[in-house]
Amino acid sequence: PMGSERMEMCKRQMSTTQETPGAAQAQHGTGNRGSNACCFCWCCCCSCSCLTVRNQDEERARRTSHELQAEGIPNCEESPAPTLEEVNAWAQSFDKLMLTPAGRNAFREFLRTEFSEENMLFWMACEELKQESNKSVIEEKARLIYEDYISILSPKEVSLDSRVREVINRNMLEPSQHTFDDAQLQIYTLMHRDSYPRFMNSAIYKNLLRSLSEKPVEA
Repeated sequence: PMGSERMEMCKRQMSTTQETPGAAQAQHGTGNRGSNACCFCWCCCCSCSCLTVRNQDEERARRTSHELQAEGIPNCEESPAPTLEEVNAWAQSFDKLMLTPAGRNAFREFLRTEFSEENMLFWMACEELKQESNKSVIEEKARLIYEDYISILSPKEVSLDSRVREVINRNMLEPSQHTFDDAQLQIYTLMHRDSYPRFMNSAIYKNLLRSLSEKPVEA
């Protein structure tokens, strides 16, 4: 009896030993499947999340200069409606166009269609800076002009050559009303040579001239 009991116990142990690896393997396999499923699910979620963020970044990068500039663009200058004589004078020289608020507004409207309104905004900001006399105000306005139109990180950066940029960087060590004089002149020349001829042939100018020409003369 003792021998048969020992044999029975041995059989049970062998049976348990055979079942345990299988069960452990099954559990291990299940664990792997669970782990893989969890990992796969996590990776998918992570990928989806990353793709969403990346797509949002790319979408922001694709936004045009015009759309970015539209945020915080100052209002056009207040001015009375231009007369036919004034509009005709704009064709005589770029200086005459830029002398009047109405001329600057019309030209600025044209620049907006070419996504280069920052040139006029920069020129106007420099003109405003020249009117300041308070040192702290000058420094603050100079800093804002630099951040908005000179910094390569700004969507409203204007096109300046390296020499002018070096001058600005030196001037920014001690800002004054004339910190951006060289840059302002370069942008003024750029608008004169590049944008002004196209403005004179644009629908904006021609339509304005036509509407004033057809306007009945008041007695």
